[in-house]
Amino acid sequence: MKVPYLLRSGVMTFSDGSHLDPDRVRRRGPGRTTAIAGGGIGTLVVALLAIFLGNGSIDLSGLTSGSDAGDESGTDCTAGADANRDAECRYVATLESTDAYWAKTLPDQAGVRYTEPEAVSFSGSTSSGCGTASSATGPFYCPSDGTVYLDVAFFDDLTSQYGANGGPLAQEYVVAHEVGHHVQDLTGVLDRAGGHAVGADEGSVRTELMADCLGGMWAHGASSTKDASGTPFLEKLTQQDVADALSAAAAVGDDRLQRAGTGHVDPDSWTHGSAAQREAAFRLGYSTGSYDRCAAILTKGV
Repeated sequence: MKVPYLLRSGVMTFSDGSHLDPDRVRRRGPGRTTAIAGGGIGTLVVALLAIFLGNGSIDLSGLTSGSDAGDESGTDCTAGADANRDAECRYVATLESTDAYWAKTLPDQAGVRYTEPEAVSFSGSTSSGCGTASSATGPFYCPSDGTVYLDVAFFDDLTSQYGANGGPLAQEYVVAHEVGHHVQDLTGVLDRAGGHAVGADEGSVRTELMADCLGGMWAHGASSTKDASGTPFLEKLTQQDVADALSAAAAVGDDRLQRAGTGHVDPDSWTHGSAAQREAAFRLGYSTGSYDRCAAILTKGV
């Protein structure tokens, strides 16, 4: 097992006895890593503004080149105990938990059947239906192939570079947000929301904030969502867990990323929303557990 990424000592989120499918995530790698042209924190922030936690509809092919997906296999993750000590297994476990949650919740609240997204864990760079992706662009959902892509090393970056708390729910929030985009894809939101228009009040920001809200919905029901044997995937969330997730949401707010990259904030170029908006969207989903309240962000904002 790999070393876990910056978790507080003794922290446990997943039930040790919950069962995981080691093939839920396809592991690729290591591919041949190619740096984004130009390099540096400014370029990285620009890439993150365009891609990180994005709806996957942006063509990534211009950001990286020469990637090789490498060999593909399953993981070594079979139980919740694995997810409590290993970042890749936390990715697997979060996907299994979101799958179980949305399989029940989406038909009940939106009248839409849930189908599981594909999921890839990669190192360095990899190919996708949306082009070539690298670790620097962050995790994303690609609607062209219905797949979530994540290099789990990003969990470390989320804390060391962007200042988020190191708790497990901060990492799980990232995965739940991407699955939120898959939910939007299934319900047709990605096609209807005008997600390519940038700016504080435009479709891209509202689409992202809705995905944050959907991630909050999952957290709302996470401790009561069970595996096939009836064991809850997650322990009951604590106030610290929720604070960790809110910290991650705020850390990737457009205003914070822009301030870190360029020294000034330009709301007209926002794609994901401010730190305060992202926190508010997650809180809304977490407090209400309501798909309708999350979907209302598309027309009313948060």
